[in-house]
Amino acid sequence: MAEQVKVVVDAMGGDNAPDANITGAVNSLKNTEADIVLIGKEEVIKNRIKALYGKERIEDISPRLKIYNATETIEMEDIPTQAIKKKKDSSMVVGFNLLKEGKGDVFVSAGNSGALLTGATLLIGRIKGIDRPALAGMLPAYKGKFLLIDAGANTNCKPINLLQFAQMSTIYLSNTFNIQNPRVGLLNIGTEETKGNDLTKEAFKVLKEKSNELNINFVGNVEGREAFSGEIDALVTDGFSGNVFLKTSEGLGKFIKRSLTESIKSNIISTIAAVPSLPAIKRFAKITDYKEYGGALFLGVKKPVVKAHGSSDAKLFACTIKQAEQFVKNNAVGKMIEEFDKLQNKI
Repeated sequence: MAEQVKVVVDAMGGDNAPDANITGAVNSLKNTEADIVLIGKEEVIKNRIKALYGKERIEDISPRLKIYNATETIEMEDIPTQAIKKKKDSSMVVGFNLLKEGKGDVFVSAGNSGALLTGATLLIGRIKGIDRPALAGMLPAYKGKFLLIDAGANTNCKPINLLQFAQMSTIYLSNTFNIQNPRVGLLNIGTEETKGNDLTKEAFKVLKEKSNELNINFVGNVEGREAFSGEIDALVTDGFSGNVFLKTSEGLGKFIKRSLTESIKSNIISTIAAVPSLPAIKRFAKITDYKEYGGALFLGVKKPVVKAHGSSDAKLFACTIKQAEQFVKNNAVGKMIEEFDKLQNKI
């Protein structure tokens, strides 16, 4: 029988820490088999456990929960490189060290994205053949999902980075979701090869030239409005454009949900008329809710690292922990290391 996955959680990272992190970890016990280690200021976590659950010890909630003390916290406004180097007893750095030492299988944090990328790169290390790790997150599409990469890790990129993002997405989707020959598109302002800025035009050329050699099913440029059509499996872009795209999509989903709810509740006739459609409305709301899709994976580093949304609530944290457990069970990182070893001489 395989050992249980140990998920290491930064209890102090995120806008709603530590309550959302703690509650999310507790709630995730229902849908996972993982052991969970909450890293942060021990007294703070214990006090919140008592306030939230009336328990003196976290183990009284479940023996699968543990606390690991860390006396410092990396704040959202901290400069990433300085924070990682100077705050050695922060919940984030301690989490990375536990992962590196094999005392955890995957690290989850909703904290400072720049610091998380810096820590993952400096303390865990890049997979050989990858210049820049990238954030990869799943988004809903017509009758399915697609992977957005980079969702915010690298605001300035070179064409080679986008080529490697395409490689990573192909390997990840093929091995984790069993998608044969995943379709990879390049986010752009038009579908023509000549459209876009210098980066997208050069990236298009490189992807077109290298796609057969590297087994990338490159389908060309994709406009933002077509990304949700169900005709691609991965959307490649730089981290700046990717993060804008991601947050715009999340905001649009919230707007649609709010507007639909207000329309239904606007008068008694609308409310009564909507009753037969409620199951369909609930299904639609679930599909468009970004909280259903968990966090973003840091693809390209030697150990599993997952970035939870900075504004994660308990529901999203629980979903992200489940996603992290699956990330380990699928051996996604091991398979990526193996595939990049094979491809080393092809770039």
